[in-house]
Amino acid sequence: IYEKERPVGIQIFGAELDSMLQAVDIVEKSNPDIIDINFGCPVKKVVCKNAGAGILRDIPLMVKLTEEIVKRTKLPVTVKTRLGWDANSIKIVEVAERLQDVGSQAISIHGRTRVQMYKGEADWKPIAEAAVRMRDEYGLDGAKIGRASIGYPWFFKEVKHYFKTGTHLQPPTMEERVEAARRHLQMAIDWKGEKLGVFETRRHYTNYFKGIPHFKEYR
Repeated sequence: IYEKERPVGIQIFGAELDSMLQAVDIVEKSNPDIIDINFGCPVKKVVCKNAGAGILRDIPLMVKLTEEIVKRTKLPVTVKTRLGWDANSIKIVEVAERLQDVGSQAISIHGRTRVQMYKGEADWKPIAEAAVRMRDEYGLDGAKIGRASIGYPWFFKEVKHYFKTGTHLQPPTMEERVEAARRHLQMAIDWKGEKLGVFETRRHYTNYFKGIPHFKEYR
């Protein structure tokens, strides 16, 4: 961790208490500012082990793991989760209150269920019910940006601009998109070598040029 990066959180996930506590001990040696527990990942290979969003089927275990992790570390512990396992099991208000009671310092809520994965419209009403009314109708203290930034690093600047002015920034030009994609590729090659750098960066090109008609042949 470089000092200029702080504040830094390191995220862990799992469903076995002993393994999670070992992970906390390992993470602490890196001296992050926060330990975040991922109770929201919907990926099958994670969920099948009851980790990530899989734990939404066992709320008492979710609360117990959080409580023990809070006891294990002096660092602030935060939680990321989803609204519920499916549309019939949304109990996010209860979950948020219980996690707060055992010492979670913050909770980030992905506005979808596990069944929705990353598709469909996010449901903001349960998030509003779980949040304190602050500056807007949904009562959020902040928002985390996830997949919207993959291949589109301008998103952060656009959000800040909109909050400040209420107007939308012009989207990046083709030249800016090309330069960002080229820089991303070069940094990946410098960091991981040519073969792995090219392989890992390749999938991001679609995002850099998303929405531009007839781009496939150029990509």
